[in-house]
Amino acid sequence: MLVTAYLAFVVLLVSCLGLELSRCQAKPPGRACSNPSFLRFQLDFYQVYFLALAADWLQAPYLYKLYQHYHFLEGQIAILYVCGLASTVLFGLVASSLVDWLGRKKSCVLFSLTYSLCCLTKLSWDYFVLLMGRALGGLSTALLFSAFEAWYIHEHMERHDFPAEWIPATFARAAFWNHVLAVVAGVAAEAVACWMGLGPVAPFVAAIPLLALAGALALHNWGENCDRQRAFSRTCAGGLRCLLSDRRVLLLGTIQALFESVIFIFVFLWTPVLDPHGAPLGIVFSSFMAASLLGSSLYRIATSKRYHLQPMHLLSLAVLIVVFSLFMLTFSTSPGQESPVESFIAFLLIELACGLYFPSMSFLRRKVIPETEQAGVLNWFRVPLHLLACLGLLVLHDSDHKTGTRNMFSICSAVMVMALLAVVGLFTVVRHNAELRVPSPTGEPYAPEL
Repeated sequence: MLVTAYLAFVVLLVSCLGLELSRCQAKPPGRACSNPSFLRFQLDFYQVYFLALAADWLQAPYLYKLYQHYHFLEGQIAILYVCGLASTVLFGLVASSLVDWLGRKKSCVLFSLTYSLCCLTKLSWDYFVLLMGRALGGLSTALLFSAFEAWYIHEHMERHDFPAEWIPATFARAAFWNHVLAVVAGVAAEAVACWMGLGPVAPFVAAIPLLALAGALALHNWGENCDRQRAFSRTCAGGLRCLLSDRRVLLLGTIQALFESVIFIFVFLWTPVLDPHGAPLGIVFSSFMAASLLGSSLYRIATSKRYHLQPMHLLSLAVLIVVFSLFMLTFSTSPGQESPVESFIAFLLIELACGLYFPSMSFLRRKVIPETEQAGVLNWFRVPLHLLACLGLLVLHDSDHKTGTRNMFSICSAVMVMALLAVVGLFTVVRHNAELRVPSPTGEPYAPEL
């Protein structure tokens, strides 16, 4: 398993580098890339945002292993994960309104403080303290995925008056480097935990200086902005009306809830499946992130002028890949007949599918959901997503250890079949909708959205 993990990591990394280098050579420079003021503004944003992302990714490979190291049972660990997901649901619903009211800069600094406290709780063996840490982690995650983006968009449009067309370029680049940071973070976590022999708590301690630096840079370099005009109740009510009045939005929400709840359960299960067979967890995690990056690169190639596939097609392919991978896992995790290499390959396929899924879903959401209702609709999307993930982990909590993992993958397979049916339903509804297609290279000028 050790050799397989390192070999897969190298192969995936070389494949990603080859695809990205060929894409960079073929990509013409844009006007935004040559604007010095815009580049300075981007750098101010990136240096804070990337530090926050790096600290977040650094903790991912060894979270389950740390709880195991503290001698908690799988059921107890499942409850810790459920607490984190429930906290994300609770704070995710109000995060956008909280950030707008408190101020985006203050919210980013608050993120660095709460996430640092979350990391410090990992030094304790006390179960209640770890539960509090998971709750703080849910708040921090909600702030990470709302405050930073809101601050950037306001500064871009209102303070600097840059063209709105440049915003996607910033976040497309951020998405690419987010994958790169995740790959590097996995290797760094492996280095401090295993190569240096500091144990599974080391990556959490190493994340604290990154969070402190991110907060200090935001406090020193960023200006404050806020928007206290939007009411939380009005945002949620508008989102619910949009969700119930448009079948396309309802189907998209169904697909997101089913697909991403399975991914949350996968995040919990991959460590207990591979760790008993001597897998280097940090390298395995980096391999997962490299597979996801490869999927994102394949998405860009597939929607290019040369191949001109549609996001709807790639969304269908992503769901099919996950269905196939979960069926593989129901056999490779059979008690007494475990095959860790097959399980690892199935996990890599799931991450590859995620690389196809997220840009496809992002494209379709932007086209289907009105911009004014996006925040409210996404809040409603997250509720069933996290509730399904919590329910799955609670079912696992009550299962026998030897059969629970295999049964959970079987349940996830059934859930993904339902997601596939929802994709077919969405495909039927939008098949004649030209608005949801990437523009044809023979028609208007081609400008793929990432």
